Amino acid sequence: MEEKKGEDILLLDITSLDTFADYFVFCSGNSDRQLNALQEDIRESVKKTTGTMPWSLEGNGEVEWVLLDYGDVIVHLFSPEKRRYYGLESLWKGGRALLHIQ
Repeated sequence: MEEKKGEDILLLDITSLDTFADYFVFCSGNSDRQLNALQEDIRESVKKTTGTMPWSLEGNGEVEWVLLDYGDVIVHLFSPEKRRYYGLESLWKGGRALLHIQ
């Protein structure tokens, strides 16, 4: 079974920057299988604890980027290379980091 533990996890509060979401979660995975396992685990865990499914799901591990949109919380899963390429953390640098696990 593929490792489900993500790396370089960042929870960013963007409530002061925009109204479409309150939080972004950024997380890296080192392979397409790991990204897919993370996405599945997040969906199952959130459904089990809150009964909520994502409003939308974009991408997959094969393209090295997954987005799970839960309305107020948007989860971004990337390969390290795609995370550097898109640089979303720098676009939202005005947000407040609530948690950063490297």
